[in-house]
Amino acid sequence: MQKNAGELFLRLRLDSVHIRDYNVITMRAKIIRIGNSQGIRIPKLFLEQTRLGDEVELEAQDDQIIIRPVTYPRQGWDEAFKTMAECGDDQLLDADLTGQTRWGQEEWEW
Repeated sequence: MQKNAGELFLRLRLDSVHIRDYNVITMRAKIIRIGNSQGIRIPKLFLEQTRLGDEVELEAQDDQIIIRPVTYPRQGWDEAFKTMAECGDDQLLDADLTGQTRWGQEEWEW
């Protein structure tokens, strides 16, 4: 069966590697010109696996570019506090408050 040049050009070579508990898929991609910049096309499989949204963080580290989802300060805290309260795990860690000032003991309300 003979393949045409277009089919060969669009075919990506995917390698699957098992590292720790992750199944890592690697591939090669061409850097393309996008206006005055350059970029790569990220395959749908990678986007689905990493759950990247419309905005990402880029980090240059040695000879690598690391792409990760944008994270926000205190992301997920509301859900974590709710879960802690439901499990009764939202108690004070320092029950011994002998180092507290008189104002802290008498005036402060928790």
